[in-house]
Amino acid sequence: MRGAKSAKWVTGAIVVALAATACGGGGKKNDDAAPAGKREPFNNPATAPASNPKQGGTFSLGITEPKFIDPYNSQESEGEVVTQALFTGLYKPTADGKLVPMLATSGTSDDKCTVWDFGVKTGTKFTNGEDVDAESFVRGWTRAALKESASDVAYHMAGIKGFDDIQGGKTDKFEGVTAPAPDKLHVELSKPDCGFNIKTGHSVFSPVPKAAGAANNKDYNEAPIGNGPFKMEGKWEHNKSITLVRNDDYGLQKAHLDKVNISILNPQNSVQLETQGFQAGQFDWARMPVPQMPTLKAKYAKDNEWLEQETAGMNFVLPITDNGPLKTKEARLAVSYAIDRNAIANGVFKGLQSASTTILPPSFKGVYQDGLCGSCVKQDKDKAKELAEKAGLGKGTSIDLQYNTGAGHEEWMQAVAKQIEDVLGWKVNLKGQAFAQLLDAEQSPKGSGMFRFAWSADYPTPDAILFPLLATQSINKDANGKVVGDNRSRWSNKEFDTLLDKARETKDEAARNKLYQQAEKIALDDAALIPVYTRTQQRLVNTKKFAGVSMDYVENPTLADISLR
Repeated sequence: MRGAKSAKWVTGAIVVALAATACGGGGKKNDDAAPAGKREPFNNPATAPASNPKQGGTFSLGITEPKFIDPYNSQESEGEVVTQALFTGLYKPTADGKLVPMLATSGTSDDKCTVWDFGVKTGTKFTNGEDVDAESFVRGWTRAALKESASDVAYHMAGIKGFDDIQGGKTDKFEGVTAPAPDKLHVELSKPDCGFNIKTGHSVFSPVPKAAGAANNKDYNEAPIGNGPFKMEGKWEHNKSITLVRNDDYGLQKAHLDKVNISILNPQNSVQLETQGFQAGQFDWARMPVPQMPTLKAKYAKDNEWLEQETAGMNFVLPITDNGPLKTKEARLAVSYAIDRNAIANGVFKGLQSASTTILPPSFKGVYQDGLCGSCVKQDKDKAKELAEKAGLGKGTSIDLQYNTGAGHEEWMQAVAKQIEDVLGWKVNLKGQAFAQLLDAEQSPKGSGMFRFAWSADYPTPDAILFPLLATQSINKDANGKVVGDNRSRWSNKEFDTLLDKARETKDEAARNKLYQQAEKIALDDAALIPVYTRTQQRLVNTKKFAGVSMDYVENPTLADISLR
């Protein structure tokens, strides 16, 4: 899942911050900030669920305009906070990456991991009264996979038998997904995948009612009928608001809140508006402008209104590898060596983020390889210049660096641009735009240069990062050359793809993890993605009024667990 969020700082402040941290013994660190890569998140005991939760209350937060809230194409944090409240699938991951059954009563595979059978809980319903059964899962998966749906997230189903045919428009039937009984879902895969059950925690695997119709059903897109702990109150008021109310007929543990008010904010300054809204009592959950975080932490942490969590995500510079100046490995490595990650982590983020040297985050304990990216460990100006020269990119080379505005990325994007300009002598053209427009630019057949890019794993497996971001199959260009999949760098490597296939067919977790590690090294050696910092997330939370306000696996508030104090 793409990360959309985190505020504005002038370029002059960036220069000062980087200068302070670039000199040995220079800048003063926050007393509570450990060195980059070794910091410990703030632990807030007030975010735990109440032992005897009270019913009622309205919880309020702000987001920017989502791309979609219908599960067939819900794809970024803004849309997912809504989609996951409206729909319940077979499984979901906990914040620490454990897989929890939801509507799955069982999940088993054959010895080769090419056939999976799931038991589906009976007796639950959609909010329009339709039964939630195995056929509703078949319906939902088929609806997302159809060619005409043009889903950006259907690739999560790519391993299911018949996916290529349904994506190619040859059929409207999903061959590998059947419902032999109302409580039995049968899935056949085209290749072995011993972690397929983990993937079903993604919202694209949600069941849908018959009322959903095709993916272009505008009424359903604007007010999805789901089976989750909440339901829509009215329709999505674009660029204004989305309102959720408790689903009192929910088939599992019912939510405690009466209502969730979601305000849709101006993307140009949304994070500042969230913070101001929290301080004014308008919002109960807020992201913050990066420069204000140390002051806000000092103010709110003492009252346990500060939440900090290491997440299963990373922040990158995304190079376009099939077009423009970064087509060569040498050009991409030049950029990577030119970046001083520790200066950014300590200067821009004041120690609240950690420099990254991997694609997979530290939360993946069994596969994490600190220092794997040789070009990331330490800025090397001479090496950067040497590689740029080999790539034929001398001083004055013009390159775009695009990012989304109003979400806290201005300052570190300015820092990256300045470092590249200072080290390589290139002209870096910073282009800020709304998040939806940034995604369009990433997908464009004419895409070139570099992009601000963040990714949080949708489910707790390395495959949730390595496959969508780097597998050849995840490029998925349409007839016009638009990149429909999430491999926006357009990088392709046969050896990498083969290692992922081998990992999927390996039942032993330790052996599977070694294959993921080998694949990650191939990608980093080729600078397919350029890691910058790990994804530690901070929020202001209204723990004076609410209990159970914590962060879920994809960095959104745990709405179903929140209750009044």
